[in-house]
Amino acid sequence: MSRDLSKLARNSGGLAMVAVDQREALRGMFAKNQSTPVPNSQLTQFKVDVARELSPFASALLVDQEFGIDAIVDEGALNPSCGLIAAADLLVGPPGGAATATEIDSEVDPIRMKKIGAVGLKFLVLWRSDESAEKRAELVSQFNKLCDMANLPSIIEIIVKPPNDSSREFNREEELISAAREASKWRLDLYKAEVPFHGEGDLSKVRRNAERITDAIGKPWVVLSNGVKTEHFADAVKACSQGGSSGFLAGRAVWADLVSAKNIPEALRNVAIPRLKKLSDIVDTYAQPWNLQK
Repeated sequence: MSRDLSKLARNSGGLAMVAVDQREALRGMFAKNQSTPVPNSQLTQFKVDVARELSPFASALLVDQEFGIDAIVDEGALNPSCGLIAAADLLVGPPGGAATATEIDSEVDPIRMKKIGAVGLKFLVLWRSDESAEKRAELVSQFNKLCDMANLPSIIEIIVKPPNDSSREFNREEELISAAREASKWRLDLYKAEVPFHGEGDLSKVRRNAERITDAIGKPWVVLSNGVKTEHFADAVKACSQGGSSGFLAGRAVWADLVSAKNIPEALRNVAIPRLKKLSDIVDTYAQPWNLQK
């Protein structure tokens, strides 16, 4: 039986959640806009700023332990109305770059996460068609043991990557469906998927492939914004909601273009909050409530 997701949801039953668990990728975003090194403290301050400014308007906030969650809690930056999700994945990759693999973060104690207020745990799977499905299932099983220890909802994110064998065909749109079908066999409470077609082009195609993801996963799911241009994300959330998703758990489309702002809190207030309000209205109107998923 699935765990209760109400602490992550809006009153409508839709999910309008902000992700700020990026780590080295976030350092890379800052590095593109400054000539000096990006210290850990800069990443942490950004996450605190996002929590303080956006959590009153988000149904949940996803944060990592490495750079963010303790500072957010210690500074009281999270609005009480906003659920806290702790990332339990160790992102393996180059400094300032995107993750190339993931592992269970042994430093994340689910009992401690629950004590400081977490109401969900999240794990990222990088999915390649020519890698072992059994190994992926074992990773998810290990993650679910953490969820069981603290009785916290299991949130699984999949990002589909090209196969290691470059001679193999990579059909991203079909592999999004294959990944969801594989994930349907795992024990999870919420699935986080990429937007079909990156939210571009004919939105009826986006909606139809969202319907295919809905059928494939058979559980509540939301979209992420990685790879979707900010100007397309609202329409993408609408199309995917019409296709059966319960909303979004996204960071880049909400705040990525603001990391270069001279006054980040002000930029979050003036730019990100209106975006988040618009997205939340779309979720309230079109998204499938998580507890009504078939």
